Amino acid sequence: MTFPRLSLLSLLALSGFGQTYKEPYRPRVHFSPKEHWTNDPNGLVYFEGEYHLFFQYNPFGDVWGHMSWGHAVSQDLIHWHELPVALREENGVMIFTGSVVIDRGNTSGFCLGNKPCMVAVYTGHKPPLQTQNLAFSNDRGRSWTKYTNNPVLNLNMSDFRDPDVFWSEQSKRWIMAVSLPNDHKVVFYASPDLKRWDRVSEFGPAGATSGQWECPDLFQLPVDADPSKPRWVLKVGLNPGGLQGGSGEQYFIGTFDGTRFVNDNPPALSLWSDYGKDCYCALTFNNLPASRSPVMLGWMNNWQYADKVPTEPWRGQMTIPRELSLKTFPEGIRLMQKPVAALKSLREIHTVANISAESFSFTAAMEPRGAKIAGWKLFSGNDAYTEVGYDSVRKEVFVDRTHTGTTAFSKDFPARTAAPFSAPPGPLTFEILVDRNSIEVFTAGGRIAITNLIFTPPTIRLSFFSEGFSEGRTPAKLLSADSWSLRSIW
Repeated sequence: MTFPRLSLLSLLALSGFGQTYKEPYRPRVHFSPKEHWTNDPNGLVYFEGEYHLFFQYNPFGDVWGHMSWGHAVSQDLIHWHELPVALREENGVMIFTGSVVIDRGNTSGFCLGNKPCMVAVYTGHKPPLQTQNLAFSNDRGRSWTKYTNNPVLNLNMSDFRDPDVFWSEQSKRWIMAVSLPNDHKVVFYASPDLKRWDRVSEFGPAGATSGQWECPDLFQLPVDADPSKPRWVLKVGLNPGGLQGGSGEQYFIGTFDGTRFVNDNPPALSLWSDYGKDCYCALTFNNLPASRSPVMLGWMNNWQYADKVPTEPWRGQMTIPRELSLKTFPEGIRLMQKPVAALKSLREIHTVANISAESFSFTAAMEPRGAKIAGWKLFSGNDAYTEVGYDSVRKEVFVDRTHTGTTAFSKDFPARTAAPFSAPPGPLTFEILVDRNSIEVFTAGGRIAITNLIFTPPTIRLSFFSEGFSEGRTPAKLLSADSWSLRSIW
């Protein structure tokens, strides 16, 4: 038997100086597993008062391998309680990404006592094949039984994965959107019982196609908060070939009639759901109450360096859950995002001055006016800083982490990530969430989201700056600013 090399941090933990959930770089308001590796969120679902987060998980180490489904539950999407592993790798079959649905009508025959049950639809990975499989739970996800007749869908392909499954009211049947990664296609299947699947349509190639398509997610939203104007969003992961290098995600706006998705936009148009480097395989929750907006959550990392980030005894974490909406602009309908309202429950100290804290939320409005660049510097000591702001020359919102501190673990980590945006006259608003090792920026009312990891010393100090204005031109003006330190969820 071999034993892993123990780092200084590990030795400190064993000797009693370390404390779980207080390790260096441990996020305080984002979900991360107690230990070991995680990547994609899986099976996001709401059931009987609990939000369930399943996630790709290696029970045996902090790098990718032995993929299983970890499991955590929450009552508010902010405070998470980690449960034992839900679906384990067995007989050489790894448990890849998938969905969990609530079978209210017992169409599958898995449910007991005339009560709804949870059914997981996941990709089984046993080289050289990837297939779609089922498991079910009658105790609110605490224990699972794999279907004896798995797989339920097998194309005899090595790349065929990540089923997104939901009940279609239009066609009164289950719909699966599943990826053919190398073909840049999402294929749609239909089933009356989750066991027998018929291919009904496909979408793609379209948009960006420079990498494999993964993690499709199809969901409906009202346009401009008008329920009489629904549209469907098809979100697709892309790796490599994301906008900022490595992993990234695009989306399509269109219609879905229970059989076929039709894109509203020209096939060549690429719309990006996040302009940072570190939001991937974001999925929405199934079975949410009708009264609440769809909520999306993603993996906060990038395959370029995911196995190298300097965290332990865990590696990987999730973004803050985000409420979604659609809004009409002159150029078309676009996806809008904002942190879930429950994040406000973590607020502690409020200030309208510059803040210094380990984790904080910050809302502000500024006018760029004559400045070439204006925004905020997040100082973390030893001349390390991250910049967030608006570049009037390039006409873009940006996050620059090239001077952020710990970057040497990967040549792909230092980066300036940006979203094209021509700011109209008047205030430009920002909502910024900083959590020890990450920053999430929402601006233009939520039309732009930028998610980046930043590995810095714990306490970050924030200050406004305005640069590059010439004689006769006025510097940017800070119109308002509100900051709240955030207490830990652990």
